[in-house]
Amino acid sequence: MGLTGKSVGKNASRGGEIGKKRDAELLVALAGNPNVGKSTVFNILTGLHQHTGNWTGKTVATAAGYHKKDGKTYQIVDLPGTYSLAAHSAEEEVARDFLCFGGADAVIVVCDATRLCRNLGLVLQILEITPHVLVCVNLLDEAKRGGVSLDLDELERRLGVPVVGTSAGRGEGTAKLIERLAEIGQGNPLPVLYAEPIERAVKALTPYIEPACKGKLSTRYTALRLLENDSAFLKKCDAYLSGSLLTEENLRAAEAARKALSESGITEEVFVTEMASSLMREAERTSAAVVKNTRKTEGFSRADRILTSKIWGIPAMLLLLAMIFWLTIVGANYPSDWLSTGFHTLEPHLHDLLLRLGLGTFFADMLTYGLYRVVGWIVSVMLPPMAIFFPLFTFLEDVGYLPRVAFNLDGIFSKCSACGKQALSMCMGLGCNAAGVVGTRIIDSKRERLVAILTNNFMPCNGRFPAIITVATIFFSGMTGISSLIVALILAAVIVLGVTVTLLTTKALTSTILRGESSSFILELPPYRRPQLGKILVRSVLDRTVFVLGRAVAVAAPAGVLIYLLSNLEVGGIAITGWLSRFLDPLGCLMGLDGIILLAFLLGLPANEIVLPLCAMLYMSSGTLTEIGNLSLLRDTLAANGWTWMTAVSFILFSVMHWPCSTTLITIKKETGSWFYMMLSFLLPTLIGIVCCVLFHSIAVLF
Repeated sequence: MGLTGKSVGKNASRGGEIGKKRDAELLVALAGNPNVGKSTVFNILTGLHQHTGNWTGKTVATAAGYHKKDGKTYQIVDLPGTYSLAAHSAEEEVARDFLCFGGADAVIVVCDATRLCRNLGLVLQILEITPHVLVCVNLLDEAKRGGVSLDLDELERRLGVPVVGTSAGRGEGTAKLIERLAEIGQGNPLPVLYAEPIERAVKALTPYIEPACKGKLSTRYTALRLLENDSAFLKKCDAYLSGSLLTEENLRAAEAARKALSESGITEEVFVTEMASSLMREAERTSAAVVKNTRKTEGFSRADRILTSKIWGIPAMLLLLAMIFWLTIVGANYPSDWLSTGFHTLEPHLHDLLLRLGLGTFFADMLTYGLYRVVGWIVSVMLPPMAIFFPLFTFLEDVGYLPRVAFNLDGIFSKCSACGKQALSMCMGLGCNAAGVVGTRIIDSKRERLVAILTNNFMPCNGRFPAIITVATIFFSGMTGISSLIVALILAAVIVLGVTVTLLTTKALTSTILRGESSSFILELPPYRRPQLGKILVRSVLDRTVFVLGRAVAVAAPAGVLIYLLSNLEVGGIAITGWLSRFLDPLGCLMGLDGIILLAFLLGLPANEIVLPLCAMLYMSSGTLTEIGNLSLLRDTLAANGWTWMTAVSFILFSVMHWPCSTTLITIKKETGSWFYMMLSFLLPTLIGIVCCVLFHSIAVLF
């Protein structure tokens, strides 16, 4: 039987976009391990007809797109990359649940031809869920260069499902994927056989649960989950099957089968180990039969001998960071000036237009000098460096360097009883802390994920860089004539400080309120690949730069109105901002700052980009956000209000260690589902920042 419009199972809750089919539409799931070229296959099949979202009830982003051929429309859902369906992480859970309950008509499993044995484990697991599988063996060009050849016909015979070889990066073979979907369901994939006691238990359970599965779920797969006693997943299955699975009779039969297994020496732990071992042995046998002429593994590449070296790995990483920051600083200067000039030129025209519309002077001033000026400042300051930093960061991601960063830092995080994957979410925090918080989904352990979320804010995001760069330039480079390269090194030192505080705080958390042992995980070092420049530009500019900029503008626009009101409304002849700064002044002076600087940080909660302009505005008592176009003028303004090199250092320290922006706080609440952890993420960096500033100021004054 070929592929038809009938699904393996209908999604019981299709409230979202992802996986919601229209009539005469075929739903195809795209699964695979990370770094197998799955996204490239997805992009080729769907072109620009894509959208992203979360499958109903899930928090892991999933992409979907459409492919039309011969009058048929295929909705292709790109599932998160995962090594197994054990559901130890959010990605694994989403992939498994979609395959079981998402109503897919077919599943395309993308494999890496250079690492077929490891990839076959996932293929065999998916075949236990559904036989409607097509295997895509990708990266054949890389396999050929590595001296590896594969007998795809033999692989197809052994698996019992269609197999297509592709080199998606070069656009070769992908057209056959849709063509061979028509053959799905015609084969007869043989199940992986487990130890005899397990097979007897499955056979004993089958008569009980087969009527409940009703062809909507694989009877064998469901029986194995009952024997495994995966209660959370079984509850989902029972709801999907309208309560017909977990009946008293079926539960008694499952308990009897588990007792029989235990008497045979197969406890729940042994059961899980036996399942994994059997799948791996079958994958090894199949791989050995189809992979030919494999060249002996040479170990690490020449580049990895340096980039992952115990001696040179971390220095090389720091040097690379410094280069990226230098390129960002130098490249962003002129575009920032052009954008700033453009916004400044339009400002009086906007004000006149609002007056002509009859809004009145107060509201025209509020919208022009409050809302518009704040938005203009953020776009001018944020857009150029993001448009440079994100493509460079995405470039490192695309060529395969970021997993090397996690490899270099894994040992350090393990000593802090944390997960090495935290290094990746930490790197994402350099671009945007909210993105870094979302990135912690790759961490399996809930405890370790919470640690990563609570400490991510110690990595200075893109919004904090402009203020740090400006202060470093006018108080250090400006005083000594040091070039922008040294400013980049100062910025790299700030990153090192952020990493150091992250590690110390992580150790403190895992030794107190989040005590526990670090978990093990699979960290793949993918081969270095030629970067896809088009893909890099799309992902970095559209998915990251425009997204982050839009979010910042959305929260900063109303903040501009609030700042204008606080600066222009008076109580007792003094602006509200004046009263607030006086209240904060004692604490500010203790930290080596002042009340105005602390107030600027507080008012900058919606967006860190406006902290320094707010300082200038409050010092000048202008009532509107001040344009910083001349660094000499800004330095004179700050110096006239008591700023010294010590103030500059305290400012940089507090820039690294203070509360997250409002967007990040909202993201933390969403990811943890807890007001407590959101407040803790606000208080933790703030208290550490206050203590560090007080200590530094006290020592500096003393000596």
